[in-house]
Amino acid sequence: MRLLLDENVPRPLHQVLTSFVLSHDVVHLPDLPGWSGTRDEALYPRAAAEGFHVVLTNDGRQMQRPREVAAIAASRLHRVEYPHKHPGLVGMGVAIAAVAAGLPSALSVLEEAGGPRLITLRGVDPTVGGRLRVIDPAMNPPKFWPTAS
Repeated sequence: MRLLLDENVPRPLHQVLTSFVLSHDVVHLPDLPGWSGTRDEALYPRAAAEGFHVVLTNDGRQMQRPREVAAIAASRLHRVEYPHKHPGLVGMGVAIAAVAAGLPSALSVLEEAGGPRLITLRGVDPTVGGRLRVIDPAMNPPKFWPTAS
């Protein structure tokens, strides 16, 4: 399958994907001459005409805009979206984690699909409580933890 990464997909995520999605052609829109700045209504038909099968985007608002939804539907392309609402290094980590964990399964589903599919990859919770389990052994010692006598 040919995957087109929308220009809102950060370059580091493209680099990660090309290192582990080996059996598919992964292309970043900014690397295609003349494609940068293409509006979404024109992007989907253009991508379909150029032989792409999937568009990966982090634009969660596309599916709320009638003209973009119509362009997506008419293109018959698969659309894969991933959540990306956090800035900086945390945001990049969340994006990479969500896509790296979910895209292989999504591609398997798409290979078996009889028509276009809309997939949202589930995000990773970047909060300290959501990502870390922190134990203070002085307050809650694990089993066999030596204690001061």
